[in-house]
Amino acid sequence: MPNSVSSTTVMKEDPIQGPVWTGVDFGGPGLQTDFVRVPYSSDKSAYGWIPVPIICVSNGGGGPTALLTAGTHGDEYEGQIALRRLIHELPTTRLEGRVIILPALNQPAVKAGRRNSPLDGGNLNRLFPGSLTDGPTAAIAYFVAHVLFPIVDLVIDLHSGGTSLDYLPMALAHAGRGPAESESIRRLLKSFGAPFSAITNGSGGGGKSTLYAAAEQRGIAAITTELGGGPTLSEVGLSIAEKGIRRVLRDFGIAPDLGDDPNPTTRFARSLGPNHTIYAPCDGLFEPLVRPGDKVAKGQKAGFVYRTDDMVAKPCVLEFSTDGIVAFRRFPTMTETGDALFGLISETENDRPSHASKF
Repeated sequence: MPNSVSSTTVMKEDPIQGPVWTGVDFGGPGLQTDFVRVPYSSDKSAYGWIPVPIICVSNGGGGPTALLTAGTHGDEYEGQIALRRLIHELPTTRLEGRVIILPALNQPAVKAGRRNSPLDGGNLNRLFPGSLTDGPTAAIAYFVAHVLFPIVDLVIDLHSGGTSLDYLPMALAHAGRGPAESESIRRLLKSFGAPFSAITNGSGGGGKSTLYAAAEQRGIAAITTELGGGPTLSEVGLSIAEKGIRRVLRDFGIAPDLGDDPNPTTRFARSLGPNHTIYAPCDGLFEPLVRPGDKVAKGQKAGFVYRTDDMVAKPCVLEFSTDGIVAFRRFPTMTETGDALFGLISETENDRPSHASKF
């Protein structure tokens, strides 16, 4: 039986349009493409708006709705490409629900290839549930949280390490507000099937201000991902994103004929949080000794930082403070005091994820 959100789900009504709006008729059938129009008054355009691409594919009737997003950070590419490919596949697939796709959610950051928006410096994944008065990035978050969340049943926000981090491929989620929501989130993680799945409270990476945390607060089953790293494209991460999305749309009864990949076993883990994250103790050149996925032990050397302000000083020695598995390491060699260099996870004994911190 498909893990459908609800066998009697009725497609929710077209949301009320506000200052941030789109021409998409969310209740209509077929493929629709348009922009979310985010008002932005600049020196070059007094009454202009930022075009954020949005695609809606629907059977026009009942069934659950999936919201799929990428480009929340503009320098993370696996999700952006996976969703662009999916857009071309869905119109030829039998749908029993609706899929809403925003493949370049923070469009200004995507166009610039940057983590944050070049318009206002906004980190979209730190601004939920958003605002209509705090700049264009917060307005994008507002549209997602106040217009789209009320009409969706599940959310996948695709991320990668981006320019600064190299990540072990994984999916992450908040725990849910009760047993039923926790079970829905666990099913979503198992259906997506990333090599690792971790539960987090976001204390080291955005708290409740991230997209997937805001969805959880609305009672929506939501996950995010980390699928690679560096200012490039991971073929492994792209494959995980594509197969995971197809499995979710199939397993939750939205696109029951989409793909035939079996569900892989995901290894549930917990984040060891900021207390066991290694941060740069000084400005310098970072030399790592381990990679994401390596098992490490307390006291093991993690790497060195060679000071840039003292050419003859011995390097700062980095050591792990506990046993674990390397979840991420810093990608660039040049580093500054306070940069996160390594983060750890610890595999749990069963598939019941436990509460933990985000990196």
